[in-house]
Amino acid sequence: MAMDMSHNGRRVVVTGLGVISPVGFTVSSMWEALISGKSGIDYISSFDTTSFRTKYAAEVRGFEPCDYFGQKEAERMDRFTQFAVAASLQAVESAGLRMDNGDAEETGVIIGDSICGLLRICNQIRVMDEDGPERVSPILAPTMSGDAASVQVSLLLGTKGVNYSPSSACSSSSDAIGQAYEMIRGGGADVMIAGGAEAPIMPIILAAFNSCRALSTKNNGAETACRPFDAERDGFVFGEGAAIMVLEDAAHALGREAPILAEIIGYSSTSDAFHLTQPSPDGEGATRALNLAMKRANLTPGDIDYINAHGTATLLNDRTETRAIKNTLGDHAYHVPISGSKSQTGHLIGASGSLEAVICVLAINHGVVPPTINLTHPDPECDLDYVPNEARQVEVKTALSNSFGFGGHNSVLIFRQYSE
Repeated sequence: MAMDMSHNGRRVVVTGLGVISPVGFTVSSMWEALISGKSGIDYISSFDTTSFRTKYAAEVRGFEPCDYFGQKEAERMDRFTQFAVAASLQAVESAGLRMDNGDAEETGVIIGDSICGLLRICNQIRVMDEDGPERVSPILAPTMSGDAASVQVSLLLGTKGVNYSPSSACSSSSDAIGQAYEMIRGGGADVMIAGGAEAPIMPIILAAFNSCRALSTKNNGAETACRPFDAERDGFVFGEGAAIMVLEDAAHALGREAPILAEIIGYSSTSDAFHLTQPSPDGEGATRALNLAMKRANLTPGDIDYINAHGTATLLNDRTETRAIKNTLGDHAYHVPISGSKSQTGHLIGASGSLEAVICVLAINHGVVPPTINLTHPDPECDLDYVPNEARQVEVKTALSNSFGFGGHNSVLIFRQYSE
């Protein structure tokens, strides 16, 4: 059974959530879509895909940055930064957090990403080629960098604590949340705004991932293309958006009567040191990350009620992740409901971990776990309970979120129902 971690450091709780996703621009609309089994994947509308092998993605359609901040601010942000700021404003509002009460110096921002501001870079390369270097925008330099999202959030909200952006491929935002958790737990901050943002749906990125054969090419049906753990899966599908959490020292949250949605009790990050793009086939690195997170949270296999899987729908990842879960949980692995949420949202790359962490917190609060849609032909090597096609009512006290990325990154977060 889980033990109280307070003697090893301050307790860290989640008090606010914000999302911009392919299936909803608010936490409630996203959750409703997930529970109903809605897919956010469709044929790409933002550019011509005639010459590409993959023609679909989970786009954030209809997003208007000026619904969240002014036109001047919007022009100074790449699309991924716009997503990050919009989701952060939601999270801060839901947490009832303010920076005018002396908390600014003890509040930090960590927002992970992987692709960064490449969309704006591509646009400005075109400007330079056509009109010359003097026509390149002066805004490019501060908007293309990996820390652009965390900087803009800090600027607009007035936070004065730590401010940076980790980049660890598909683990980036899980590491952002994990590092924020460790910072609060160790006394380095009272409040952290943490998560991830990504806008990878652009020609050069689609071409790059097609070239390394990571993407699905089932172009006869966009909504059913992403098939985690299914025998007919053939690769992942891009998604875009942002997911942000407000994390706080529990005493600080109680002192201001903030809504407490869950507690973070475990985090780990490991490296496969095996291959540039492929996971270690025996799942050693992922297994080690799972074991470390559970050890640090003082959990046994029987304590885990729900897992949100990395579940990319690539042949190797899904089998490796299944193996790692079995390695860690033993027989209990067969009794834990597991969601492959990328079947609905697509793969948000650097923002995927934070979106799936938000889903874990919502599962704890609602007693429902979302489905893995498109799971109609189970892979014999993926033989766990992936909650196929329909949401399920489950009492979730402890939830585990996996993020495994290119380069051998393995990050695990563990959330539990909060109790004093």
